[in-house]
Amino acid sequence: MTTPQKAKGSQWERDVAKYFNERGYPQVERRYGAGATEDKGDINGLPEFALECKNVGKITLSSIVEEALVEARNAKKPFGVSVIKRRQKSAKEAYVVMTLEQWISMLDRFS
Repeated sequence: MTTPQKAKGSQWERDVAKYFNERGYPQVERRYGAGATEDKGDINGLPEFALECKNVGKITLSSIVEEALVEARNAKKPFGVSVIKRRQKSAKEAYVVMTLEQWISMLDRFS
């Protein structure tokens, strides 16, 4: 049986994928089997990015960002990004968090 926390997290992953789809990224989808030993993130379809979606009561940036970095390494992707739900807000109002090093590396690739 699914716990309420697991159901809340799964719904958030679906909401994030749906928002990407609505914004013109039809290839983005929720990755099934998230939480596996070699977790590669919660969202598929963005070639450069491993996305870790979090819907938690208390935001602990250090552990959330570290988890995204591990998942990026597992997925062999250059960028690990955390998409963090804001209380009482929709997916479009989520926080997107990454390290400064990765952000500057991303800027270098796209500039």
